[in-house]
Amino acid sequence: MVPEGSATTVTTGRIAFRASGTDVAQAALSRLAARYGDTPLADAQAIVALGGDGFMLETLHATEGLDLPVYGMNCGTIGFLMNEYREDGLAERVAAAGEEVIHPLAMTATDRAGTVHRALAINEVSLLRAGPQAAKLSISVDGRVRMPELVCDGALVCTPAGSTAYNYSAHGPILPIGSDVLALTAMAAFRPRRWRGAILPSSARVRFDVLDAGKRPVMADADGKSVREVLSVEVRSEPAVRHRILFDPGHGLEERLTQEQFS
Repeated sequence: MVPEGSATTVTTGRIAFRASGTDVAQAALSRLAARYGDTPLADAQAIVALGGDGFMLETLHATEGLDLPVYGMNCGTIGFLMNEYREDGLAERVAAAGEEVIHPLAMTATDRAGTVHRALAINEVSLLRAGPQAAKLSISVDGRVRMPELVCDGALVCTPAGSTAYNYSAHGPILPIGSDVLALTAMAAFRPRRWRGAILPSSARVRFDVLDAGKRPVMADADGKSVREVLSVEVRSEPAVRHRILFDPGHGLEERLTQEQFS
């Protein structure tokens, strides 16, 4: 991770804008592009994303091969990954922003037809029951079966950056942004009773095998990319891919994660 507060190398007038489809974000795009110009991605030094956290994830995925930092301004609801929306001094704010680098998870899911699906997830990879009955999962870590049978509504593996999202709603731990760990969290575990998961090194390879898949169907999801009727799902960190996110000084992910634990 780049230390919080480290300055970017963005210069005035080299910003590319992306906006969600909401009326608020589109109106903001029109005003900001008219004021600062809208540089083509090939020539830009930074991307300004206008929307909410979901749109920030979409932007990071869509531009992951460009190695451009992304500065988000909140035009949505929660905005955990976004900065405060202000139109004045935008170029200066982007230039002064601190950069934090996060790495996504790689999901490899095999469905009942034998088709293999691959996707990257910045927040989490989750497995969810897709029928009226609880899911039955076997969990292996680095090739060793750690839990032969987990009866639950689902389970997920998340990054530190994603630990305040779905993971937190499922009562999983908030992970420090600079930590080399992943959280494995169960959702509504029935057996073992109240089991909520484990903290694993970021190098861990987690495999879920769906037990009794015909009777108890399960779907897998990686940041909104869903696969139905999965038989197995493997999850690992992908250090070869990096996402650069910009935050106003003093308001980076580490500070936000700390605030979340005392709110």
